[in-house]
Amino acid sequence: MKLGAVVLTMGNRPEELRALLDSVAKQDGDPVEVVVVGNGSPLPTLPEGVRTIELPENVGIPAGRNVGIEAFGPGGSDVDVLLFLDDDGLLPGTDTAELCRQAFAADPKLGIISFRIADPDTGVTQRRHVPRLRASDPLRSSRVTTFLGGANAVRTTVFQQVGGLPDDFFYAHEETDLAWRALDAGWMIDYRSDMVLHHPTTAPSRHAVYHRMVARNRVWLARRNLPALLVPVYLGVWLLLTLARRPSKTALRAWFGGFREGWKTPCGPRHPMKWRTVWRLTRLGRPPVI
Repeated sequence: MKLGAVVLTMGNRPEELRALLDSVAKQDGDPVEVVVVGNGSPLPTLPEGVRTIELPENVGIPAGRNVGIEAFGPGGSDVDVLLFLDDDGLLPGTDTAELCRQAFAADPKLGIISFRIADPDTGVTQRRHVPRLRASDPLRSSRVTTFLGGANAVRTTVFQQVGGLPDDFFYAHEETDLAWRALDAGWMIDYRSDMVLHHPTTAPSRHAVYHRMVARNRVWLARRNLPALLVPVYLGVWLLLTLARRPSKTALRAWFGGFREGWKTPCGPRHPMKWRTVWRLTRLGRPPVI
């Protein structure tokens, strides 16, 4: 089983990027082919054998990763599995690639694996990095309904069947959009606590566009993927959850601006999931209203 890796960077973390690439090179088994995409920035000198692509402007996370996918052929067809790794992450173990090969080989319906993200100093995994509602035990592996964007592995057949990440999302919820399409096509997603990516503890709100993008893309996510009856339910629940979290006035203003934008702007092609997929999501512990 042939593995590739896509690393997206803005060129501002050269030391961390080099450490990540070194950790990929140390993986057991056959070498992992690596493509590094410079998202609107020049790239530093990288190890020999690493392929590079420099984009003239920042096209956002999903579009940048899609460029990396296509570097491996249409839908990543030159390899069997693609790893997506944050440029400031690091694989602490040398067996992650082999564990991926074993997992995908053992389960032909497994489409996506979400790794466990742990702080390199404390070993702590934030609750938001466990892609399920019952997140109190990050060391428990399970079937899930979404995955972490910068710490995952995807069978390339998934991209060839359901398409890539949604370019226009730019940042936020692009993983869930792909996950829902993959689940609707019959694929499964696993969270594996034994596949670890070290990553410094951060807050998602560090991104200036966080609140607007989260709200806009959640509306787009619902409009693109949910049966019509569930769209107002899903968005109504998230409106109430957002208010319950009592964000600052500035954050709330940005959130409502994004929410309005999500309704007023094109969301891309609509392919509502089947009701049996809604039931599958519910049985997996996350009905598509939360």
